[in-house]
Amino acid sequence: MADLAVHLASLELRNPLLSASGTFGHGLEMQYLSPPERLGGLVSKTVSLAPRRGNPNPRIFETEAGFLNSIGLENRGIESYLAQTLPEVATADCVIFTNIGGEREADFVELARMLDERSEVDALELNLSCPNVQGGKLPFGTDPATAESVLRKVRDVTTKPLFAKLSPNVTRISDMARAVEAGGANGVTAVNTLLGMAVDWRKRAYRLATKQGGYSGVGIKPVALRCAWECAQAIDIPVIGCGGIRTAEDVLEYLAVGCTAVQVGTASFSDPSLLGRLAEELSAVLDDAGTHSIVELIDCMERAQPAGV
Repeated sequence: MADLAVHLASLELRNPLLSASGTFGHGLEMQYLSPPERLGGLVSKTVSLAPRRGNPNPRIFETEAGFLNSIGLENRGIESYLAQTLPEVATADCVIFTNIGGEREADFVELARMLDERSEVDALELNLSCPNVQGGKLPFGTDPATAESVLRKVRDVTTKPLFAKLSPNVTRISDMARAVEAGGANGVTAVNTLLGMAVDWRKRAYRLATKQGGYSGVGIKPVALRCAWECAQAIDIPVIGCGGIRTAEDVLEYLAVGCTAVQVGTASFSDPSLLGRLAEELSAVLDDAGTHSIVELIDCMERAQPAGV
């Protein structure tokens, strides 16, 4: 059986499979369908300093190849997360990432400071890129200087591994990847959702109350794969690929272009047990290919000879 273990910065994962923030609760909600011991890690919903009610309804709309959402980072805030969620999540037999989000640099810094003291948390993922807050503006996710500044200030208050979740809604995502690397990130997650829109022309109405939202699912995979590849080419820290992953083949494509791990998100809504099955499917595919370790495939596209050589 193929060895699926990977090293992600200073973290050791039994396999490269992670849940994507906002699609899996805080992790244990899905434990009976996708047991944590079958995963590499769990990534929490975004946690903010104060509770957030999120955006008004309607805030989800299914499309032809995925769905649009405008949840607005609804959560109960850091105090509730520390008191109620973490003690439960700590029982999970896998690496735990806490995803944090804020509207100001100081929010990220304070959240990181509070979580640095908690041994249950193995790493932090900074949500620099959610398109569903502040009217769709991405102050931290589109300006390299701002992103670097956030990472530097967060780095000063925590020793935990930091992963910056990047937006695809930029001209050159490689610039953003270099900026967060310079700021002290230990890795990047590529990518968050694309900005999208849906309308009902008969009712002259927008499908989302916020008009635009984040588009995710199988339809974004080619864009997300390109973004992950571009990041992997630009930086020396590891990349977690995210976007449109449903199968073992999808996982291996992301690894082939340079990712070390992947996150599965939208596919879990239609098949909540998918993430728990993927490791076994990965092993079967690799065994059929005669590959003994999944690490052999990481960045293999760049190591391959051009066609005809």
